[in-house]
Amino acid sequence: MAKRGKRYQEAVKTVDSERLYTPAEAVELVKKNATAKFDETVEVALKLGVDPRHADQQVRGTVVLPHGTGKSVRVAVFAKGEHAEEAKAAGADFVGAEDLVEEVQNGFLDFDVTVATPDMMGMVGRLGRILGPRGLMPNPKAGTVTFEVGKAVEELKAGKIEYRVDRAAGIHVAIGKASFSAQALLGNFRALMDAIIKARPAAAKGQYLRRVAMSSTMGPGVKINPQVVVNVLTEKEEE
Repeated sequence: MAKRGKRYQEAVKTVDSERLYTPAEAVELVKKNATAKFDETVEVALKLGVDPRHADQQVRGTVVLPHGTGKSVRVAVFAKGEHAEEAKAAGADFVGAEDLVEEVQNGFLDFDVTVATPDMMGMVGRLGRILGPRGLMPNPKAGTVTFEVGKAVEELKAGKIEYRVDRAAGIHVAIGKASFSAQALLGNFRALMDAIIKARPAAAKGQYLRRVAMSSTMGPGVKINPQVVVNVLTEKEEE
């Protein structure tokens, strides 16, 4: 295991590894320990009580973070005609049909997310081996295969993110930057957790939210009490 730097070792001392913090306390610690020379990303890691091997226990969806992600998202849209014009008007960075498909086939990948109209998916499907492994393939469940391309682009630019449970029943999502105010990070955290809790599969048994942690890019993880998260969302208690 690689040796941690002095800055990280000092940050670890401020976090009690045996304690479960409230969301507000976690945000305070994460911001305090984000001392790198760049604006660190704040991430949330979850462990859910589901078995992803079963189709009826998949957890996947999207949520618009009220305070954005702090990242400039480059959107590529596969569309023709009026839908292409709508995408351009909404602020899409790259818009095209056969020409854009050809560019991607030739190695163009200078974008973060893709949107496609349903009638373009036959053509976009050819890019599966290129876009799929990179998580860039348009998907109806993520709202990125739609004729409402303008709305899709606007939401992505405003901070719409996708969450998806992995094989280990975990979810990892960025909720903003360390430079965000504590209030903004808490607002994004609540929006994410509310969406994930509402996405609980009916087939999931026992405790759904097993573990919750928050960290910055270079900082230590801070464990959050799952029950406090549930209480705050269901009872709307003040932090």
